[in-house]
Amino acid sequence: MRSSRAARRNDQSHHDAGDLSHNARMNYRPSSVVSGPAYSPWFKMLATLFTFGLCAYGISFALRFSLQTWGTGMIVLMAAALMLLALSYVGFLRSTTTIDERGIVQTWVISRQVEWADVRSAKLIGVPHAGWLSPPRLVVRTGTAFHTFNGGTTELLAEFARISLAYEAKRND
Repeated sequence: MRSSRAARRNDQSHHDAGDLSHNARMNYRPSSVVSGPAYSPWFKMLATLFTFGLCAYGISFALRFSLQTWGTGMIVLMAAALMLLALSYVGFLRSTTTIDERGIVQTWVISRQVEWADVRSAKLIGVPHAGWLSPPRLVVRTGTAFHTFNGGTTELLAEFARISLAYEAKRND
């Protein structure tokens, strides 16, 4: 009985120390506003090649099979898929990430925004063995969700690294 109470007290004091370090980290503010494209020119070029390749395949498919045999439902479905592809592609090309005194915002078809007060932890995560293809992303944990932010410039990636260090999760020893 005594050991379980001591363990609970130890867990509680360890938890309180974690809360203190979390509260100290909640005051992160970048030294200046950093803003830029969310994706690098290299990644945009790959997305452009993929999108045009997908469109070319869709056109070749449509030419090989008569539209009259598809039916109205299939034509509507294909048109909706083409519109979603176009919307995603344009959003991808225009997407920007901004880091300022309020938090992080990434525009896209649906924008993501996280304020500094809501950030519980942040980590810079890269794709193993594919750093040449895709730069690291900043994964931000809030109370109930994870948000991923992309940076297409060295300034954004450097700020991501500073944010990751500022919100580095403490490991239990």
